[in-house]
Formats: sequence, C-alpha cells, structure tokens
Amino acid sequence: MNLLKKIEHTYLKADAREADLLKLCNEAKEYGFGFVAINPAWISFCKKHLADSDVLIDAAVGFPLGQSLTEVKVYETKQCIAAGADEIDMVMNIGKLIDGDNEFVYFDIKEVVEACHQEGIPCKVILETCLLNEEQIITACQISERAGADFVKTSTGFSTEGATIENIALMRKSVSEKVRIKASAGIRDLQQALALIEVGADRLGTSAGVIIAEEWKEKNE
Repeated sequence: MNLLKKIEHTYLKADAREADLLKLCNEAKEYGFGFVAINPAWISFCKKHLADSDVLIDAAVGFPLGQSLTEVKVYETKQCIAAGADEIDMVMNIGKLIDGDNEFVYFDIKEVVEACHQEGIPCKVILETCLLNEEQIITACQISERAGADFVKTSTGFSTEGATIENIALMRKSVSEKVRIKASAGIRDLQQALALIEVGADRLGTSAGVIIAEEWKEKNE
C-alpha cells in the first residue's frame, strides 16, 4: 500500500495566503502525496507550483456549507475544472437531506456530477456526517451513488466532528464497490489514518499529512 498517495494534503482556511499554499505544494511534492485539497481561488497558483510533479489538485465546491444554489455549484465546478482542478469535492445540501427532500439532494448532486464527468473529472460528495444520524448517512450515501458520485466523503472540517471509524464503516456498507470513501477532518496521526483505511477509507483528507508521512517513514525504515 502506498499510503502517501492516498493523502490529500489540505489547506482550506479563510485566511490562506500565498505563503501557505506554496508551503502546501512544496510539502506535497517532498513527501509524494497524491493531492493537494484547496479552495478554488488557489487552483491556478497551485497548478503553476505543482507543474513539475505528479501531485493532483482537488478543489472544494459549495464549501463549506453546501447551501449554494445548484446552478452556482455547477458554475463553480466548471470554473474549477477550467482552472486546472483534477477532482471536485462538493458539499451536499445537508439541511435538505435532514428535511427529507431527497429528490432535491439527488438533483443537486447529479448536476455537479454530470459537470465533472463531462470533463472526465471524479466527483466526491461531502456529507458532513457529524450533523446526520445513521439513517441519514445511509440515505445520503445511496442518493450520492444513484446520482453517479465517485466518492462519498465524511466532512468539511468546519463543523463539529471529523471522520470516525464508525461512520467510515457505515458509509462503506451503504454503497457498492464502485463508490469509494474519503475520510476527512480530524485525522491527526498514522495510527488513526491506518485505522480508517482498515475499515474502508480509500482516501484521507488531512492537514496533518507531514506528521503522518514522517510516522509512516519511521515505521517502514
């Protein structure tokens, strides 16, 4: 297993500056991470600074609340792809799911997925699992798969809790093998990263990539 290629090295803070994103890109290249995960405004900047590497760019859409109009999410998705994003992480409309408006949620996801797939770009759906009960997580996973999503993802990192073993295991059981799982937020060390992978995570979104990589290197020396 190449753990480092599963890591999406993340910097999504509101006060992000050029120096922060340059550091993110340099660390991703140095440690061989698969991706950087960023907000759309930084795609062109990161594309330039990752040009000499195989690190890909993952951009967040409708982030972090998921409450943008569907048309805005689609527009943002298309602009992100045009700027150089290799994958898109969209935030589901969480309140609509909790209200039971499943058709709205399906349409919202489907429109973004189609905008991605027209360009051959994978789409992940962020569920914000900490705001949902088990039944709602299952429903969100099933809607996402029906809408064509490539991944379901736990969290934005801007709510009350990140990825948990229990939620990753539940998500894995709630979708077919065609759909992959991204654990994100609150992943602080190698032990936690490996435990999440063990129960079904295919990707790890974390701002602690360097810590995990150093622990991984020490473990495998």
